[in-house]
Amino acid sequence: MAKTNNIDTKLYAKTSEPEKSLIKILPKKSGRNNTGKITTRHKGGRQKRFYRIIDWKRDKFDIVGTVKTIEYDPNRNAQISLVEYEDGEKRYILHLEGLSIGDKIVSGENIEYKIGNATYLKNIPLGMEVSCVELYPKQGAQIIRSAGSYAVLLAKEGEYVHLRMPSREVRRVLGNCMAVIGRVSNAGHRFENVGRAGRSRLKGIRPTVRGVAQNPHDHPHGGGEGRTGEGRKPKTPWGKPARGVKTRKPNKYSDKFIVKKRK
Repeated sequence: MAKTNNIDTKLYAKTSEPEKSLIKILPKKSGRNNTGKITTRHKGGRQKRFYRIIDWKRDKFDIVGTVKTIEYDPNRNAQISLVEYEDGEKRYILHLEGLSIGDKIVSGENIEYKIGNATYLKNIPLGMEVSCVELYPKQGAQIIRSAGSYAVLLAKEGEYVHLRMPSREVRRVLGNCMAVIGRVSNAGHRFENVGRAGRSRLKGIRPTVRGVAQNPHDHPHGGGEGRTGEGRKPKTPWGKPARGVKTRKPNKYSDKFIVKKRK
């Protein structure tokens, strides 16, 4: 399936330069933690890039903003939009499907329920699609932020609302958490073809060697005469089961918020 994109490419090309007041240097970590130990393998050598500061809290209440640009962000799979508010302040937000340059958006208690506006979950009508949802009040959006993702408001129960997540899990979230109406843009991202190895290297993704191509002391799948990887249970390089095993901690503190588990 071809990549879908409903954005005017001419406008998109003109807005390739980020807002200078909303960028900062993104340091390279190469998969290492604060002690220098590699905790995420196959990372390193990416292009230099700036981090775009995104407004996750949407706490500029009752001040109307105008969408000025639709821009590419090298740090995420969704596009971003530059919003200029009536008082002159500029902020970046995640671009939403159906939001165009020149549209007006606002955050607050009593708002119109249209794409791009933000309010508390308890105020949003049932059945609406939301994204950029907070898990705790005033902490900023933590879930439903990837390209094409959205949650559906199913029910309201006391101080909680029920959200059907992209994984089909139904979860309770506090009603006084902020959310944005609409789904995140660039839903066709998952159909994108990288095309060549060099493009992955520019993203900081280094090559991954198959376990069956390694030696026995390097990987549980390694060794043997010929191709003998078939018939073995998939394992990580450290010998733990890799597929079909639940990794969620039993009796986790957030279990009480899950109404229906994902399949």
